[in-house]
Amino acid sequence: MQHEPVISALEGVAPLMPTPCGTVISGPGLSSTVAAFIGARVWPQLVHIHPASLNETFSRSLTRLMIVSIAAARCDDMGSRRNTMNTITPCLWFNGNAEDAVQFYTTAFSDSSIVDTTRYPSEGLADFQQDLAGAVLTVTFRLAGQDFLAINAGERFAFNESTSFMVNFDPSTDPDARRNLDALWNALIDGGSALMPIANYDFSPRYGWLRDRFGVNWQLILTDPAGEPRPTIMPALMFGDGVQNRAREAIEFYASVFDNAQLGADVRYTERTGPAHPGSVMFGDVRLRDRWFVAMDAATRKHVTFTESVSFVIPCADQAEIDRYWAALSAVPEAEACGWCKDKFGVSWQITPANIDELMKRPNAFEHMMQLKKIEIAKL
Repeated sequence: MQHEPVISALEGVAPLMPTPCGTVISGPGLSSTVAAFIGARVWPQLVHIHPASLNETFSRSLTRLMIVSIAAARCDDMGSRRNTMNTITPCLWFNGNAEDAVQFYTTAFSDSSIVDTTRYPSEGLADFQQDLAGAVLTVTFRLAGQDFLAINAGERFAFNESTSFMVNFDPSTDPDARRNLDALWNALIDGGSALMPIANYDFSPRYGWLRDRFGVNWQLILTDPAGEPRPTIMPALMFGDGVQNRAREAIEFYASVFDNAQLGADVRYTERTGPAHPGSVMFGDVRLRDRWFVAMDAATRKHVTFTESVSFVIPCADQAEIDRYWAALSAVPEAEACGWCKDKFGVSWQITPANIDELMKRPNAFEHMMQLKKIEIAKL
């Protein structure tokens, strides 16, 4: 059986260079409402651009976010039709190389496939988007039987260690677990780098943390067969920088937001370890809908935190459910755009109607959605 692997978040790893990151440029309109929505005081802190290019940059970011939000919900509906209303899908933000990344991952992982690919339209794009005509917009794919979404949405956000994916190898169900772990490590690290070398650690006889060639972080671990079962892949959230030592608070908060959530492991630091205080979380996990999430407090001083490079798509049955999740999760007004929001810990969510594909067939739905932060079905 699989179990919740106990690790010390980047314990013993040399300090890592901060990864460049950005902030969503969002708002209800174009040039006439930029100042009103974002504010003259906030805007310069969010993005440093020449004033002459402000309108184009703002429009580019908002339009891409809106298209991605539509595609995310559409692909989630297609890829998770087995039980759409009971899933959360990780969404990975790439800079034009989503198709290459998905091909790389589906080749590396067993039980994997490409489910669906959407493309930017060939007509009707703004001038600054003409180079995207016909290009891949999203790719829905499965790794080890679990759904993911990749999007091509520009350079604004880069992956970092705050969000990784833990891959469990269970000797009780796979006699070749160790060999398969090593094979996946060798595949993923090609063109990437090790953050924690694959080796024998106190918490596992075989474990390693790497950053792949696209910047995505993976933790591979040989689990204890006597432990509680867990899925093969689990998103792992590391709380550092401005949210250091808040992992347990986050776990309990998310469990309160999602119906029928299940609290799992809760392993604490017993002494100060870097910025991690005694009593903070060395390893914890929680099930939200059908997805298990790992949470941990960083054990080395880090200056990276959550960005929109990884977001989580929540398909909703109706407006009431959208309203409930939005009220609970959205805590950063300047990050709100077309169903995207950021919670009080900085984690990004996409809260969308499960039937977005049908809704976007309404007259002028695209234009109407451009005006929305939270999606309001009646206004589409």
